[in-house]
Amino acid sequence: MPNLFFFLSGEHKDLPVAELEAILETEGFAYKINEKLDQVLRLEADPECVEALKQRAAFTRLCAMELFNCPSTTPNIIKTLYAAHVNEALKENESFVVRVKHVGNYSAEINGMLLEQKLGEHILSIAPESKVKLRDPNVTFTGILTNNRFIFGITLAEISAKPFVERRPRKRPFFHPSAMQAKLARCMVNLAHPRAGEIVLDPFCGTGTMLIEATLIGCRTVGLDVQRRMARGTLRNMAHFKVKPEAVVVTDARTLPIRRADVVVTDPPYGTSSTTLRRTTKQIIEEILTSVHEILNEGRRICIAAPRRLSIVQSGTRLGYKHIESHFVYVHRSLTREIVVFQKK
Repeated sequence: MPNLFFFLSGEHKDLPVAELEAILETEGFAYKINEKLDQVLRLEADPECVEALKQRAAFTRLCAMELFNCPSTTPNIIKTLYAAHVNEALKENESFVVRVKHVGNYSAEINGMLLEQKLGEHILSIAPESKVKLRDPNVTFTGILTNNRFIFGITLAEISAKPFVERRPRKRPFFHPSAMQAKLARCMVNLAHPRAGEIVLDPFCGTGTMLIEATLIGCRTVGLDVQRRMARGTLRNMAHFKVKPEAVVVTDARTLPIRRADVVVTDPPYGTSSTTLRRTTKQIIEEILTSVHEILNEGRRICIAAPRRLSIVQSGTRLGYKHIESHFVYVHRSLTREIVVFQKK
């Protein structure tokens, strides 16, 4: 399998890698991780996986075919460039551009624009029939400076964060302060491993964030909420983004109106800006873990968010689930979310 690398969002420590692996596994792509660097994941995989990542990923910014990696000094980079036969990546008369990205303060002594220029000049010297084109080139070479290393390759896809910004809570016609950001919701959907056409259930759909993100990647969605106002708000928001659920039902999540779901993805109420109907958040989580157990097939997943202080992993394992992974997301001084993935045994 070819060597690929992925430039990841720096918003969370572990979630970008976990999401990327989840997408590859869901879509059935074999892979082998070569190295985890700061905001860069190097792995071996079929390049066809890039299209799935482009359609699904929230925390991946760029996918590339790796040509070489080396220590991040300019002499090393130029020397390795010559040995990498970069000219073979360009067809006759193709245009190209070189882009260099810095991660944090790594290799701060290297001027990225000057390095782009030097690399472009050296590529021209070994592929003189090519030409530099800053906009819409045939080939974009990307180099990333991280962990005192330089990772260089051909860009296969760039993933814009703009659509997620356009779907942030305050951009929707129906707003509620408890609403989750679109990128985190998309990541949670991916961690649950739903395939296109499968049913994603959110028992506490609120403003519809999970349903919107799951529907946009081709899943069928069902939302439940005990408040009619929230259910109506979900439908307004989904209509705004031109997506349709299978159903949005006003009901208590303890009595599920469906017989089967493929995965469950949800962010239950915490009792701060959303009602818990006089039950504790922990009670609500244990109740939903109990009720959805009967509608999930063995091996299928639940991705659920909860305040870190509740330690819901113990609740899930006690109720017969296998704990797959947890990730912690700081929200504000009084709230850190734990994103937990359970699997039905």
